[in-house]
Amino acid sequence: MTGIRHKTAIITGASSGIGRATALLFAAQGASLVLNARGSQALEEVVAAIRSQGGRAIAVPGDVALAQTHEALVRVATDQFGGLDIAINNAGTIGPLKPLADVTLPEWQDTLAANLTSSFLAARCQIPAMLERGAGALVFVSSFVGTSVGIPGMGAYAASKAGIMGLVKAITADYASQGIRANALLPGGTDTAMAGDEAQKQWAAGLHALKRIARPEEIAQAALFLAGPMASFVAGSALYADGGNAAVK
Repeated sequence: MTGIRHKTAIITGASSGIGRATALLFAAQGASLVLNARGSQALEEVVAAIRSQGGRAIAVPGDVALAQTHEALVRVATDQFGGLDIAINNAGTIGPLKPLADVTLPEWQDTLAANLTSSFLAARCQIPAMLERGAGALVFVSSFVGTSVGIPGMGAYAASKAGIMGLVKAITADYASQGIRANALLPGGTDTAMAGDEAQKQWAAGLHALKRIARPEEIAQAALFLAGPMASFVAGSALYADGGNAAVK
């Protein structure tokens, strides 16, 4: 039903959290995966788990803020699996947690590089490979922070994640007529290492209409929808998987 069997997907930030859950789900649905994260050991563990279940996955460690990382990911997808159909551009960072006027220029630049420039670099490599296939689906993991709400001390993160929306619209304007669908996935608070300690998770739960945060697997299901044919007429959009957070602000 999900229609990604025999498709090839790149997933960044795949060693933990949402990326890991997405990798495991996509593998179970029959996709061939090229997985990326900075930490090679945790990434190889995800690959091993997928292969133990009969899935197909290759690890390509690297920093998504560097163009050569994305070049390598697309090259592996093409050389090992014949092309590229799907990209889940998920890797990112929270950045400095401090009031905006206290953020240093290097901190600002590092956060935008990890979250926004990395998305541009990814798209620049992935789109030509998808055009060779005649179609493709790009999913960029943004956030409710910076799109529906501002949170104190998260200015660099908010700006970088909000910028993804402009990128998605630009890709849609340039390439939707050629079969390339680009969309943003906006998770709410999710039970990952980035969510902080238990007190922070409980605080985040209170922001959501559902009064809880998400499991990574729930966000992965939303990514699967956007990547597959059930979303065939969804392009240039923002899908809030945020437990009703944006609805009650």
